Amino acid sequence: MRIALFITCLNDTLFPATGRAVVTLLERLGHRVDFPPEQTCCGQMHFNTGYQRDCVPLVRRFAEAFAGYDAVVTPSGSCAAMVREHHGRIAEVSGDDRLSAAVHDAPRVYELSEFLVDVLGVSDVGAYFPHRVTYHPTCHSLRMLGVDDRPLTLLRAVRGIDLVELGAADQCCGFGGTFALKNADTSVAMCTDKVRHVLATGADVLCAGDNSCLMHIGGALSRLRTGVNVMHLAEILASTEKAPVHGAAEPSPASWRGTERTKTS
Repeated sequence: MRIALFITCLNDTLFPATGRAVVTLLERLGHRVDFPPEQTCCGQMHFNTGYQRDCVPLVRRFAEAFAGYDAVVTPSGSCAAMVREHHGRIAEVSGDDRLSAAVHDAPRVYELSEFLVDVLGVSDVGAYFPHRVTYHPTCHSLRMLGVDDRPLTLLRAVRGIDLVELGAADQCCGFGGTFALKNADTSVAMCTDKVRHVLATGADVLCAGDNSCLMHIGGALSRLRTGVNVMHLAEILASTEKAPVHGAAEPSPASWRGTERTKTS
């Protein structure tokens, strides 16, 4: 199977270790992963703020960059949802029949957990992470992709983990991309509720499938000096006894990831 990694803008710029974790994990499972260097933004920010036609060049470039692969895997539920739910509509609006055909024929984009569970049929990836962890299901992965309990299935199989349920887990953290900028007070209030539920678990680590949400929640956890780390699902699943993952992805700013500590304990 020819697998391509779609890293996304945020991960490529701020959290590259998450992409490396995806590659480490899939290679450990016996698969080769390519990184098409031509890839750029999927157009989600443009689309969500009303610039639909400005997405057309990005959709065209995405289709070209990933053509010929059997599957595209991304560590972002929000970007996977953007490609799967909206690229076809953008191509239609463009009036370019060739672009519509290219999008139609493009390989399916999978969020990491659904690729592991649904495509590879794997629930135990051989991970080891001896820490108390709670999981936040991000909105796009939960509501648009319907990943349901796939991430939890993977986390429950991790050796050494103490997985605890997050209260009101399905409630939005308040990030929502530009929503956090345009509606800052509401966003902060929503994040405050999320932080309260995280702290109630007594977890050392908050895990999610989108670094955008982790950046938002992690910033609040850091400013409150809670000592709670945030880590992407891929990083936990990539951790083994021989090659443990202790903290946040470099070179992420600690103030954004809630990671003043270099280790979770």
